[in-house]
This record gives sequence, C-alpha cells and structure tokens, in this order.
Amino acid sequence: MGPGGLLTKSLILLVAVRYASSATYSLSSSLTGQNFLNAFIWQNATDPNWGRVNYVDFATAQSKNLVSVSGNQVTLRADSTTILNSTGPGRDSFALLSKNQFTTHVAIFDIAHMPDGCGTWPAEFGPNWPNGGEIDIVEGVNNQSPDTITLHTSANCTMPAIRRMSGTSQGTNCNVYETDNTSCGVKVNSPDSFGPTFNSAGGGWYAIERTPSFIKVFFWPRWEFIDVPNDVKSPGSTIDTDNWGIPAAYFPSSATCDFATHLSSFNIEINLDFCGAWAGNAQVYNTSGCPSTCVDYVNSNPTAFQNAYFTFNALTIYE
Repeated sequence: MGPGGLLTKSLILLVAVRYASSATYSLSSSLTGQNFLNAFIWQNATDPNWGRVNYVDFATAQSKNLVSVSGNQVTLRADSTTILNSTGPGRDSFALLSKNQFTTHVAIFDIAHMPDGCGTWPAEFGPNWPNGGEIDIVEGVNNQSPDTITLHTSANCTMPAIRRMSGTSQGTNCNVYETDNTSCGVKVNSPDSFGPTFNSAGGGWYAIERTPSFIKVFFWPRWEFIDVPNDVKSPGSTIDTDNWGIPAAYFPSSATCDFATHLSSFNIEINLDFCGAWAGNAQVYNTSGCPSTCVDYVNSNPTAFQNAYFTFNALTIYE
C-alpha cells in the first residue's frame, strides 16, 4: 500500500521455477492482549495515499476509545461519532508499525473481525515502498471481497503467469512505476476472505511465509476449522509449513525477480485508511455501490463506521 497512484489493497510461460520446499520454524513472538500493542509503534504521520484520515498516536487512541484490550483480544477502531468539517482533519484512525523487522519468518494473524464500510481501506502489510519491496497480506476497499494479496517492488521484477497457488493472478509486473502501483496482485479464491463476508463467517487466519527463495500467503476461514492446520489454530513452539497445503498466493524469487536485490527486511504494518488513491477513486467508489462521494460520505456519516475495526485474537511469529 505504497504512495503514488491507484493501488489494487504479489505467474504463460512455464519456466523452470521450482516450488521450493518449506521448513520448520521456531517461535519468536506470541503476541496477544497488551503484548500485541507493546510490539508496535503508533504512527501519526500524514497519509501517503491522500486519504480522508487522521492517524492518531496511542495516547489519543486511548482517550477516544479507539483501542481496547479484552483478555487476549486487541481491537483497533476508527472514530464513529464525529461529523467532520470539510476543511478540517480526516477521520481519526490507526497506523501501527512493528518495532521489529523480519526477513525469513512466518507470521500468523488470527483475526476475529476486520473493518468494513463504504470508504474504508484496511490493510496489513510489510512496508519499505518500493525499493525494499512490500507485500500486502490483507487489503481491499469499500467492502469488496475477495482479498487482494500484492507484491510491490522497484524495477525489473516480474512473476510467471502460472504458478502453484489457489488464488488468481491479476498481473505479473511487480514494478510500481510501470503499473500505476497495481503491481503483482493475487485475488484470494474465497468470498469469505475480506470485509463483511469475512466477519459474518467468524473471521479466520492469514499467514505469510517468507524465505530467500519465495513468499507464500495462506488464508483459512474460521468456518473451515476442521481443515485448518493444527499448528495454525493452536500455535506451539514450532511449526512445519510443509503441512499447510497450497498457498493462496505464491511469489518465487528467480532470474526475473531476485529477492536479494528487491526485498529488504520487513516491518509489519496494520492500518485503516479512508478514501484516498484507491477507495476514493471515483470509478472504484461508484462501482462499489456506495452512496454520495467517498469524502462526503466519510465526513458526514460517522455511525456508518461502527464496524470499521480490527479485532485480533493473536499474532504469532516464527523464525
């Protein structure tokens, strides 16, 4: 979700792209409740995507009840009470950046609820846009399912059109400058992977596995509980991703996209934007079936954002 241009929220040519084998990883962080919040920095910088949003710091979020902890669960929400002045700041929201950075790792996001509503643009991703690469794990706008998983890079990174994954490739050129930042998107093959349908299905799990030779992103809706790998739904001291099946999205490192030169260490970022370059694009917004214009709707309808929140059961990281 980098700045500049329209973003979609990362292979015909069957070359010798080897589907690299997975590995066993050891637990490095088990983040729930207050420990989850302690692992992140609250950013209150100007939104690089020109959104109708005002990212607040932790103290402000606490004072306005935009963050809460209940047992192991953490909820991050946007303001849903204030009618905005058209010339004033945008809607109060959150943008969290992990204190730690990661290269080879697995991160499992156990999500009970994600933001929904017209004008919303929620995302979880690994940022260093674009020279260090970025992988959008959960991203979409205006309640439009399914989720899009996207790899954004600098120049000279392309993916094969056909590769072993359950999702559908939306593009093979990952260069943000040549694609108006749409890059190498993959649509998840599940209507329950984003927005209201994700929430009504009880949420689910997203997981990213990054190695020097590939990135895989997996998704399991909660209603498929019996089919979810045991080490995903009940994380332990180690995991073996060989047992996880085919990923929703698969991005291999190869001669046409060398991860060693295109990807740096990743932070984890969780945010909720409003309108901006993607959700607020007039064509995108209008075809979503949303009323008015995006900015006017966000300004004037605070109660429409009562469901604009993330609730995380856990974030578990292995290295």
